[in-house]
Amino acid sequence: MKFVDEAFIDIAAGDGGNGCVSFRHEKYKEFGGPDGGDGGRGGHVFAVADPNLNTLVDYRFSRRHEARRGQHGMGSDMFGAAGDDVTLRMPVGTIISDAETGEVVCELLVPGEPVTIAKGGDGGFGNLRFKSSINRAPRQKTPGWPGERKSLKLELKVLADVGLLGMPNAGKSTLISAVSNARPRIADYPFTTLHPNLGVVRLGPEQSFVIADLPGLIEGASEGAGLGHLFLRHLQRTRLLLHVVDVAPFDEGVDPVAQAKAIVGELKKYDQGLYDKPRWLVLNKLDMIPVEERAARVKDFVKRLRFKGPVFEISALTREGCEPLMQAIYQHVKAQQKAEQPPEYVDPRFASPQD
Repeated sequence: MKFVDEAFIDIAAGDGGNGCVSFRHEKYKEFGGPDGGDGGRGGHVFAVADPNLNTLVDYRFSRRHEARRGQHGMGSDMFGAAGDDVTLRMPVGTIISDAETGEVVCELLVPGEPVTIAKGGDGGFGNLRFKSSINRAPRQKTPGWPGERKSLKLELKVLADVGLLGMPNAGKSTLISAVSNARPRIADYPFTTLHPNLGVVRLGPEQSFVIADLPGLIEGASEGAGLGHLFLRHLQRTRLLLHVVDVAPFDEGVDPVAQAKAIVGELKKYDQGLYDKPRWLVLNKLDMIPVEERAARVKDFVKRLRFKGPVFEISALTREGCEPLMQAIYQHVKAQQKAEQPPEYVDPRFASPQD
């Protein structure tokens, strides 16, 4: 599988260079005094979120990353050069945590912003540092400090506003390809989606949101059945879940209501916080139901499922009902983004009485 959302790496920042013991030697200048310089600091290890990456596959086979040590100090008051830094580029949404303790080191949420994950050691002092009025010929120096060494776990949680949830072959891939720029694999058999697909839905100038399609869930996913449970973590950052249901399955013995209840049950077993997220019901493949039977079929489905949230009737294949659904999603995402913004600070010295 090309999509990798978990990896383990070992990183080592550079050690600091050692200080130098040296004395000035010039003709006609006796007792020139100490001139040993400090060692250079070791290189740091940085992590940077790169929006052009969407997988951690580069770190699956390349586990060891080391920065260079600082150069040792030299005579003639010359300080050692700092060691070269190492910058690790990772997808936006990567969580870096300590592999041993599980403590989160940082989350890469801002593209292009470097985060220090291992600090290089400081350089040691040369004997020039120890010169004083009572110690004019110091022979002391200090070694460089060691750089930080860590074993880290990298976990990718994609940043999407909306996540698609449903059984295999419910039409999630068809839906995301119909409304966004994503082009996932589509076939007439289940489990065609083997890894998450991200798509950008554009409704107009500066009106867009990101939607994620995950492998379908099956009953028993929380115990390890199927593939969907491996990628449910990618729904934890979404603002809205779309539960896509095939209301016209090919197999007459399949009950869509029972399938929908099974998905909700697996979601609750996996993560209560994910279960509590806003969830809309999207009844797909209405083009396969006669027009005169649609209203009764939808009413019976919602009644048996006892669903209280918004319900949308669509056909991803013919794109019927997709436009109203996308408009409603955009308004919901926009309202949540506005609610998440911190209140604007108003200086009380300039605030009006009404404020």
